[in-house]
Amino acid sequence: MLNVYILTEAGKNIGFGHLMRMIAIYQAFEIKNIKPKFIINGDESVEEYLKETEYEIFNWIDNQKRLFDMIKDADIAIIDSYLADLTLYEKISKLVNLPVYYDDNNRIEYPSGVVVNGNIHAKDLDYPKRDDINYLLGLEYLPLRKEFWEVPEKKIKENVESIMITFGGDDFRNMTPKVLKLLAENYPNIKKNVIIGKGFKNIKEIEKASDENTALIYFPDAQKMKEVMLESDIAISAGGQTLYELAKVGVPTIAVIVADNQYLAAKKMFNMEMILSVFMYPELRNTFGKLVEDINLPIDKRKFSKNKMGILKKIYPPRVVNELLKLFHILS
Repeated sequence: MLNVYILTEAGKNIGFGHLMRMIAIYQAFEIKNIKPKFIINGDESVEEYLKETEYEIFNWIDNQKRLFDMIKDADIAIIDSYLADLTLYEKISKLVNLPVYYDDNNRIEYPSGVVVNGNIHAKDLDYPKRDDINYLLGLEYLPLRKEFWEVPEKKIKENVESIMITFGGDDFRNMTPKVLKLLAENYPNIKKNVIIGKGFKNIKEIEKASDENTALIYFPDAQKMKEVMLESDIAISAGGQTLYELAKVGVPTIAVIVADNQYLAAKKMFNMEMILSVFMYPELRNTFGKLVEDINLPIDKRKFSKNKMGILKKIYPPRVVNELLKLFHILS
C-alpha cells in the first residue's frame, strides 16, 4: 500500500476551493484502493467535508516539525497551497519520494517534482522548461469530485425559471445578499436557489434579502450541489472550482470574480464562450444592471454556452492519479 499525503488549507477565513479539488484527488486514489491522508491547515468548519476520509487538522506551515515527522519517506505528497512559501516546498521535496505541487497561475518556481495545473488556461502559462519537473497541464487533469464524474444531459428551457446563486464556502466578499436582493427586486417570480456554505458569516443578511421564491440551501454536499445545478436554469457563481462543476453539468453561468486567482480561468472560459458573462469585484456594483439583463439572455445564447461546455464531458479525475502512479513507479 502506497503512503500518500495531501497537504492543503481550508476554513472560514481561507475558503474551501483547495479542499474541494483535493477531495476529488482523494476519491480518485480510493478507486485504486489507496487511502491517502489529509493534513489541513484549517479550522473545525472543514470537518463537514471530510467524512469518511483520514485527516489531521493543524497549521502545518507554522508547525513544520510535526509535519516533517509525519510525511518523511512518504511515497507521494501532494501540496495545494497559496500560503506555503518556496522554502517549505523545498524542504518537503527532499523528504518524500514524489512531491506533487498543485498550481493555478504559475505562483512560484517549484522545486523538483510534478506540477499539476488542471485549469483551462494552464497551457497558456509560461512554465519554465526543466528536466527535473514533470508538468501535467490542462483540462485532462482537472480534478472533479466523484459526484460530477458522470452527469445526465441537462435540458435548456425556453425561459429562465430558476437561478442558482453560489459564492463558495465562505462568501468573503458578502456577494450573496447583494445579488439575492437584486434578483428579488427584478425577478420576484423566478425561483432563487441560494447556496450557503459552512464559512458564511452573513446568513442573517441573506435571510433578510430572501423573498417567497427563495430557497436557502444550507451546507450542501457534492450530491446536493449537483442536484441544485441540474434543477437551475442559470447560475450566478464566483470563479474557482465551482465554475468547472457548473460547466460539467451544463449550467449557463454568469461568473463573478471575487479573487485575483480566479481571473485567468474565468476569462478563458468566457473567451471560449463557455460562460455567459464575467463581472469583476468590486466593479460589479457599477454594473448590476448588466447582470440583471444577462439573466434574460435568449435560449439560443444559453444553449450555445451549454454546447461549448461539452469539452468537459470526458473529464475523468482518475487520469491525474494514473499519471502520478506511473511517474512514481518510473522515478522510484
